[in-house]
Amino acid sequence: MRLLFWRRRPIPVLQLHGVIAARQGSINAAAYGKLIDAAVAAAGKGGTLLLDIESPGGSPVQSDLIARRIRREAEQTGVRVVAVIGEVGASGGYWLACAADEIAATPMSIVGSIGVIGGGFGFVEALGKLGVERRLYTAGENKARLDPFSPERPQDLQFVRGLLDDLHGQFKAWVRARRGAKLTDEAAVFDGGWMLGTRALTLGLIDRLGDLDSVARDIGGPKARMVVFKPRPRGLFGRLPRIMAEALVEAAGQAALPKF
Repeated sequence: MRLLFWRRRPIPVLQLHGVIAARQGSINAAAYGKLIDAAVAAAGKGGTLLLDIESPGGSPVQSDLIARRIRREAEQTGVRVVAVIGEVGASGGYWLACAADEIAATPMSIVGSIGVIGGGFGFVEALGKLGVERRLYTAGENKARLDPFSPERPQDLQFVRGLLDDLHGQFKAWVRARRGAKLTDEAAVFDGGWMLGTRALTLGLIDRLGDLDSVARDIGGPKARMVVFKPRPRGLFGRLPRIMAEALVEAAGQAALPKF
């Protein structure tokens, strides 16, 4: 019998699949905090952690919380982080990818979309046609700001424009801090548009082309074994009350919030 005196350490993979949002079932700091810690610990000092990213983005707050926690844990333990974008790593998904020391994507992956979006609907004229009288009582001049049943005010437009520009500025600062001199054309990178992996490579948004399996083999050899860290799914009946409550909240105005 042949004795093996050592065995190659499995490569930990933190799976980041879905929309980034505070609600249950999405990518958020509450659901992924302990997973990040466990995945980094599994990599060990001097090891490598893979980020398996499939996300179109979402909450700026949650994107920042998760990315900074990954960086903090990696820097404290000396773990190298490599992000691999599959189908899509855009907006907040790309924010997460920038937490890595190296970013890979397939030639046809959707990458970038470094911008902020927000919006809603206005129903002022519809109320008049229906013969509905709007009655709204507030304390505070801007408490009803962006109310869809009230006329849009110039100061509200100015407020929203400033908010979006501020968030966009923070997004750009994060990408600059993580990608640095690798960026070849900031005007093309920061216009809010998305691109394929091949274009992202020429602009410096990613470092190389590759998928999760090929990157893992490059790190751990042809027999590399991956250990996936992801949230444990809950049963439908356990999730149903929360899903219904969150749907009501979103219908009441979540669509107007800025998001990546």
